[in-house]
Amino acid sequence: MNANELKSYAKSVGVDLLGIAPIERFAGIAPDHHPASIFPEVKSVIVVGKRIPRGALRGVEEGTQFSTYSSYGYSWLEDRFLAITTVKVAEFLENNRWEAIPMINLPVEMGPMGVPVRPGTPSPNVLVDFDDAAVRAGLGEIGYLGAFVTPEFGTRQRFYLILTDAVLEPTPFTTKTECECSKDFAKYCPLGAIDVDKEKIIEIAGKKMKVASIDYKKCAQCKNGAVANRRHPSGKPDRLAAVCMRTYMVHLEKQGGTKNTFVNPFRTRPPWEVRGEREIISEGQDIE
Repeated sequence: MNANELKSYAKSVGVDLLGIAPIERFAGIAPDHHPASIFPEVKSVIVVGKRIPRGALRGVEEGTQFSTYSSYGYSWLEDRFLAITTVKVAEFLENNRWEAIPMINLPVEMGPMGVPVRPGTPSPNVLVDFDDAAVRAGLGEIGYLGAFVTPEFGTRQRFYLILTDAVLEPTPFTTKTECECSKDFAKYCPLGAIDVDKEKIIEIAGKKMKVASIDYKKCAQCKNGAVANRRHPSGKPDRLAAVCMRTYMVHLEKQGGTKNTFVNPFRTRPPWEVRGEREIISEGQDIE
């Protein structure tokens, strides 16, 4: 199987990002999160990405329309558009006689939900960390605010996986980090959920990424565009439309940090913020 043929087909069915990690890049991962626990013969882990249209965030930015993001940036984007493109790529692999297992992004916080079916195997369900896999597949890194960042779209994408026994040319991997790690990013959250005084280093396959501490309990209470994890209540809230991530997106675009560029800037007015149960701030310091 030629990786370029796979990528060309994937692009033709709507895939925006595709990275390939050989299974050797997953050395050291515990069995309850290892792709080989699902498919012992796996040779390549394919990360399939679909962009979140910047326009899907417009209604949230204006505070006037939230359903567009809910559908075209979150639920429909994953469950329909990304799911269809992922299964099409899996079918392409199987049409070429290679087994392919499409996987949806379930939060690893769910934990096991059963008992081992035989000695020496982990309990079901084995949950692969998709952000971790995307790093290993060379698509980008976990940014300072805890969200995955790609050179193409910044934080605007979602991922599914395909496990296959096809040996594919891997996407180049670099240990260099690109994300700017600025303590000034703490001001992006009106609830104070970003703690830059408790930074941590996440290391994946030798790539070290500095990440601020995020209080996800505060994120769960956020009224600024964050929503609860729809897969499982234990999962992290979805923050990609929250004011912190929209502001970070504005920052990346201003710094030339994304290849997907636009004629007009995303933000032309100070963003609205809900800091308390009823306190709505729509004017004042423009934090970007």
